[in-house]
Amino acid sequence: IPLLHRALAMSKRPLLLFGSPWTAPAWMRSNGDVRGKGTLKGKAGDKYHKSWANYFIKFLDEYAKHNVTFWAVTAQNEPLAGLLTPPQAPTIAFTAAQQRDFITQDLGPALAHSPHRTQLLMLDDQRSHLPHWAKVILGNATAARYVAGVAVHWYLDAIVPPGCSLEATHKLFPDHFLLYTEACTGFLTFR
Repeated sequence: IPLLHRALAMSKRPLLLFGSPWTAPAWMRSNGDVRGKGTLKGKAGDKYHKSWANYFIKFLDEYAKHNVTFWAVTAQNEPLAGLLTPPQAPTIAFTAAQQRDFITQDLGPALAHSPHRTQLLMLDDQRSHLPHWAKVILGNATAARYVAGVAVHWYLDAIVPPGCSLEATHKLFPDHFLLYTEACTGFLTFR
């Protein structure tokens, strides 16, 4: 928080911060651990999903107490990595349909009824999952109302042409922006 305050004070224009979760607490997860393959217990609309959505609000509340606001949050960082993750990686697996249901029944309403004007981003994973994920989530009118944009990572860009993923998604859902949210070099040697 002190570093964010310094950055905000030094910036000539507002900084737009976004948060993206890796995992829920172990008690909410199907494998009982914050690491490894696992999903949220139960299904959208239940106590686990409502509790996880409330964690997002508590996160925003606590930062707001220190005059730090978030422009956006993503529903989950790398939701498909939860199916492929090494045993020690903290993540939650979501399919597109599971993320849609979590957004429509839990996270979207929680954000909408909170005092925060934080926007919600979907996917937050490889663009190779587009336009499929966008069709499943943004093709649902309720989810589309809660979601402002599509967050993507660049790690598999060399094997997925932008016309097949980004352009196709933009043509289908021009009212939702596309934003790269994660990238680094040297991660994949075939790039």
